Amino acid sequence: MAEQASGALAGLRVIDISTFLAGPQISAILGDFGADVIKVEPAAGEASRKIGAQRAGGSLMWALTSRNKRTITLDITSERGRDVLRELVSRADVFVENYPADQLREWGLSYDDLSALNDGLVMVSVSCYGNTGPLPDRPGAGTLAEAFGGLTHMTGEADGPPMLPSLPLGDTLSALSGVIGALVACYHRKVNGGSGQHVDVSFYEPVLTLLQPTIIAYDPRGDEPPPSRTGSRIATGVPRNVYRAADDRWLVLSGTTDRQVARILAIIGADTPEGHAKFGRSRERLANADELDALVAGWIAAHDLDEVLAVMASNRVPAAPVNDVPALLHDAHIRARGSIVEIDDAVMGPLHMVPASPRLEDTPAIIRFPGAAVGAYNEQVYGEWLGYDAATLAELRAAAVI
Repeated sequence: MAEQASGALAGLRVIDISTFLAGPQISAILGDFGADVIKVEPAAGEASRKIGAQRAGGSLMWALTSRNKRTITLDITSERGRDVLRELVSRADVFVENYPADQLREWGLSYDDLSALNDGLVMVSVSCYGNTGPLPDRPGAGTLAEAFGGLTHMTGEADGPPMLPSLPLGDTLSALSGVIGALVACYHRKVNGGSGQHVDVSFYEPVLTLLQPTIIAYDPRGDEPPPSRTGSRIATGVPRNVYRAADDRWLVLSGTTDRQVARILAIIGADTPEGHAKFGRSRERLANADELDALVAGWIAAHDLDEVLAVMASNRVPAAPVNDVPALLHDAHIRARGSIVEIDDAVMGPLHMVPASPRLEDTPAIIRFPGAAVGAYNEQVYGEWLGYDAATLAELRAAAVI
């Protein structure tokens, strides 16, 4: 059995019936910080055990999103199963779900239903468009939210098509939003004497948060065209781009302040009256942005990556290598901080995972174990939380409730 949880959230009781990626990441992060997370799935196992990347017959998605969770089986499509779920929720602090609201109301598992049993309950509901407005019933996912929230329009080369990122950004952003909502609601309940509340997490609103500088910069009453994608550059600062070094390795440099640019001009041999007149101050620099970016690119292209990084670091110019996953696993800084850890899975062997951030000095996030087997904690959880004995569990198994 897994080691006892400890951490900043030790004692926080969480029930998770959500599936796939966004919702399960919320409870996984809470579990990283020590919450007791109970993962509810059907007796046949949740669908996320069978989709996505597999290794040696195991699911990498399951190992990741169900880490630090005690897994139990429960058929919540049956009335008896929903009665058991209500018992569990009545003892929980946080309940995470991503079912259609109409389905929960039909089952008697809406926030109104459950808060009547537990007035301190914080219920975190995850959906693409949220629970209000014209679109609450429209199906969606994090990928659609990236498009709906404007991020896809802002991603890609200026003369190219809009693009999606190569990773599930919308899902993970909504998970972080859900964690914030759960913790803020729990704080309000405990410190301010409030009751529990319903936390409505949409996929698209965290995407809008990313676009805040873009949204505020657009004046619909003005004559300027609306913001659009600019590749790896930004309209408000230069140099900021992805550059290729002489050894065909890549780095990102972002040194857009006047002081940083002054140091860059000295590095690239443009520390002249003409150079300072064109690039020394922001207004002139933006007017000559293409020229400065080309000068920086040309200098970098004549030097190997390690030399470029060393020169930029010694001159306090922000630059970093474009790391791929193997480079991340071998990076000395990442290894020293434990930013990526190796966790043993009983089926798949060693797996690399990323503990939740930020880093708490006294109670850091810890991944204690990957996603567990189906029903691995039935006896333990039902016994601890509900006081069920062996006879009761046997009866529930016989009835296909667990």
